[in-house]
Amino acid sequence: MEKNQTMVTEFILLGFCLGPRMNLLLFGLFFLFYIFTLLGNGFILGLISLDSRLHTPMYFFLSHLAIVDMAYACNTVPQMLVNLLSPARPISFAGCITQTFLFLTFAVTECLLLVVMSYDRYVAICHPLRYSVLVSWRVGISLVVASWACASFLALVHVGLILRLPFCGPHEINHFFCEILPVLKLACADTRLDEAVIFAASVLVLVGPLGLVLLSYTRILAAILRIQSGEGRGKAFSTCSSHLCVVGLFFGSAIVAYMAPKSRHHEEQQKILFLFYSFFNPMLNPLIYSLRNAEVKGALRRALRRSISL
Repeated sequence: MEKNQTMVTEFILLGFCLGPRMNLLLFGLFFLFYIFTLLGNGFILGLISLDSRLHTPMYFFLSHLAIVDMAYACNTVPQMLVNLLSPARPISFAGCITQTFLFLTFAVTECLLLVVMSYDRYVAICHPLRYSVLVSWRVGISLVVASWACASFLALVHVGLILRLPFCGPHEINHFFCEILPVLKLACADTRLDEAVIFAASVLVLVGPLGLVLLSYTRILAAILRIQSGEGRGKAFSTCSSHLCVVGLFFGSAIVAYMAPKSRHHEEQQKILFLFYSFFNPMLNPLIYSLRNAEVKGALRRALRRSISL
């Protein structure tokens, strides 16, 4: 029996199973999304690094958000594109667990970064005179390092719980990457502890942070409404509304994925929801921040003027 439980050394990602022609169409569409994601977030990173006016804690946080979005895409999309062209290609057990660990790390990091960014906007609008003290470079770097460290630790806990389980077959994962919930379904043992930890972690890193973000923006909204200058009010709304768009997309899809009641078509709905993490959120974030942010548009105009003058 022990021998059988250690036989699974690789998994097969079933993906979307829509037929060769539809798979080819999805390959072209997802490949374009992937390129746009890398170019868009790379553009944000380049703009922030080149323009000294964007060397502030706010854009330091935004640069790490862009890094996380690019890492999301690079972790899940290449394997999915390969599977669309050549279905039933296996992924090793070690590769699958690594993909799970990286996805969880990036997901939790993004969640915590969004909370940090909401705190940054709260201090900037509600306590502008104390901003340089409350959100100094030292504080900003500490918050980002803590976000990455906490995310990595939580992902390690989940992966450690998975590695203690035996996998004796089947070895087909009904997903386009090694997401933790479909992987757990293949375990030949009781997974209630893992599921309880996942639910508790979801409350900890989704409901708690979302409450903090909403609290921050409730106070921000009250402060904005007290601003006398129409120009100042518009600038504050522009900056904060872009952040709220990102928060809504991220937390909305995450809460539905991990905390909503399971339906008959849960697995197919999960695939669609996780497309938001792999494609839509990472691709839309640079567009939201560049189109809704006056400082980013100003930096782009300055960069274009410098390139033309050269």
